Amino acid sequence: MASTILLITESFPTAESFDAVANAWAAQSKPAACSARKVYTAIDESSCLELIALDNIAQVAELENHFQQSWSLTGLSLQADFQRQLLRFVEAPKDVDGAIPATPYIQLRHVEVRPPVYPDYLSWRERTIFNVVRNADEVEAFLAYHSVVSSEPGVMFVSGFSCPVEQYTSVFNSDHYKDIVAQAGNQYITGGERGLYTKIYHAV
Repeated sequence: MASTILLITESFPTAESFDAVANAWAAQSKPAACSARKVYTAIDESSCLELIALDNIAQVAELENHFQQSWSLTGLSLQADFQRQLLRFVEAPKDVDGAIPATPYIQLRHVEVRPPVYPDYLSWRERTIFNVVRNADEVEAFLAYHSVVSSEPGVMFVSGFSCPVEQYTSVFNSDHYKDIVAQAGNQYITGGERGLYTKIYHAV
């Protein structure tokens, strides 16, 4: 079952140190407080990503040494500081056996939903987004989280897949799904359709 609390950390290495940062970060030991940890690289080579699975928010306090070690290992090769988001699990139309997806690829899909329409949004996404996901073999995992602490508040979907990227993205590039995105932009998302953010990563 998916992790109750998910800590997402993104870093932005310089181009010449990208592989070295990814490998050093991936080699860092898993903190004792977490149930799972995995490092990824963006397929456009713009950033590296770390997922840390926690059982409760209090465990974040036990990660200070891990954060300091990450800084020591990679900080001098970064273009910007680490960006972190703490997320709470909501539901999973396609759950995972472990705490985080075991697939070689993940996609983060983020939207900020206007609070007054959030209850309606939950019902709507069950009928639309989740229906598409459940019927798409390409999507092996699809976990819905919501921000607890984040500079980008809102809904975060963590999607896992193993097929070629083009095959996976065809699920969300169909005319049917484009209509779903348009509905979301018109009714629920802060900033309209431009409020949808997606990025694909490959496990190191």
